[in-house]
Amino acid sequence: MVDREIRQYSQVNPRRTVEIHLPDGRVFRGPRNSPVGEFFKTILDPGAVPIVGAIVNGELRELTYPIKIDSMVSPISMSDEDGMRIYRRSLVFLLVAAFESVFPDAGLTVDHSVASGGYYCQVACKHEFTAGETAQVEAKMLELVSVDLPFSRRVIPLELAKRTFREKGELDKVRLLAHRTKNYLTIYKLGKFYDYHHGYMVPSTGYLRWFQLVPTGEGFTLRFPRRHDPTHLSQFTEYPKLLNTFRRYGDWLDLLGIASVGALNDAIESQRIDEVILVSEALQELQVTDIAAQIYNDRERLRVVLISGPSCSGKTTFSKRLSIQLLAHGVSPFPLAMDDYFVNRDQTPLDEDGQPDFESIRALNLDRLANDLQCLVNGKKVILPHFDFIAGKSIQGKEIQLKSNQIIIMEGIHGLNPELFAEIPKIHTFRIYVSALTQLNLDRYNRISTTDTRLLRRVVRDARERGYSAYQTIQRWESVRRGEKRFIFPYQENADVMFNSALAYELSALKPLAEPLLRQLPFGTSEYVEAKRLLAFLGWFLPIESAGIPDNSLLREFIGNSILKNFTVWSNHHTS
Repeated sequence: MVDREIRQYSQVNPRRTVEIHLPDGRVFRGPRNSPVGEFFKTILDPGAVPIVGAIVNGELRELTYPIKIDSMVSPISMSDEDGMRIYRRSLVFLLVAAFESVFPDAGLTVDHSVASGGYYCQVACKHEFTAGETAQVEAKMLELVSVDLPFSRRVIPLELAKRTFREKGELDKVRLLAHRTKNYLTIYKLGKFYDYHHGYMVPSTGYLRWFQLVPTGEGFTLRFPRRHDPTHLSQFTEYPKLLNTFRRYGDWLDLLGIASVGALNDAIESQRIDEVILVSEALQELQVTDIAAQIYNDRERLRVVLISGPSCSGKTTFSKRLSIQLLAHGVSPFPLAMDDYFVNRDQTPLDEDGQPDFESIRALNLDRLANDLQCLVNGKKVILPHFDFIAGKSIQGKEIQLKSNQIIIMEGIHGLNPELFAEIPKIHTFRIYVSALTQLNLDRYNRISTTDTRLLRRVVRDARERGYSAYQTIQRWESVRRGEKRFIFPYQENADVMFNSALAYELSALKPLAEPLLRQLPFGTSEYVEAKRLLAFLGWFLPIESAGIPDNSLLREFIGNSILKNFTVWSNHHTS
């Protein structure tokens, strides 16, 4: 019996075929070394969301990745975050190739994202870039899509890459590559055009069917779909306030001499980082001072200041720094917590998955909030609620009556929603949008996602203050992002003023704190794939120590040791 079992195992020649095993249990067989995308052509149903990548044995791969052994494979579509990143990155590559073909003497910079799905792209040329010229670029992109040209991938020595980009005059890339530790670089080619892009691409231009160019400011907006409806473009909305905020930040970066990550790394290497930190902090404090002055100048009519923004935008520290500036102007702020107006947990509305939706505006007792606010504004006494998060119930709080020189400051995600305080005349409110609206890019074509900056802030903060692992933080991030897209981003332009909480140096400061946390994620999980992406992204930055960061810096809210952590203006309130 034993001899028979032993004889079942013997050396054989490799099969000419391999199998892929999908999460739903289906198994597909094909020729060995076939690109994983070829297998998906059998799987994809007509009208299904396009597949643009794959997880192969726990690692994110392009559709051109060859399957050499039997593998566990999960398709990545445009409705997945990684899939939409691949689509957007490939679309930018297509845009740059088309732009350089049509306008070789002009300069293009992919600046920042917009809420309706798109990137604002700035054009530098000898004249004002026209709508007709924008249409020419779009027509060239459509032409390249129609012929379905391949994106060819090549790995070249780092020194060759530096020499090549220097010859093209792309000095921002040369500065970036000067600090690269790996001795090679992956580039992509489309016809005669070639470039480096941070991350994977689709196999060919034919995948990039959904886009539009819309003339905007000194350039245009490259529009693309959102994940929830990946084959349609959402309605385009103008964003003049957001655009002005980014322009101002761009001016600051020019003042600092830090136009890209390569320039930041140069400043660190030349020991100029203390200057960058101090000037960055001073410029940000100027924003706070300016906003406080606006509120002070309108103090006779203003009664409520509403502060809103996405997770880890620094709203808490901003609110405290604004309160300090208001006190310096002789205005006494009264902090009113929006979270205290949650309905009892058993009355919380449910989301599409049947789970409590704490980020819905219906999770607040809007009637009581509006009534209390109206009474406080009119100088009446109010017994405020207090939400007991352990019991999940609203209980009675303090009785409050505002002094004549007090202005209510309320922080919460719904601060810009027009449903909130609709009964209070707009003239009595001042709305502030806070977010890390960074414009510091890897280079002109490889932008830094503001979402990545906020996620790294949260990974570091949650580990220190809440005891969460990076795995837990990344696991929760998708639901946080879903709430932001529904309840915050659509109302950005309702703000009277925008506060940019980004600091030019912060990713270098977050790097040594975030990397050890990200390296602990277990292999084989989707969170591991995300952590690996973030680690590759942080790899472009030289690290700095946090000792030189001021103790009132907004970044201290996330890295710790903030002098503002326990700051309160409660002593300025009138209670009875």
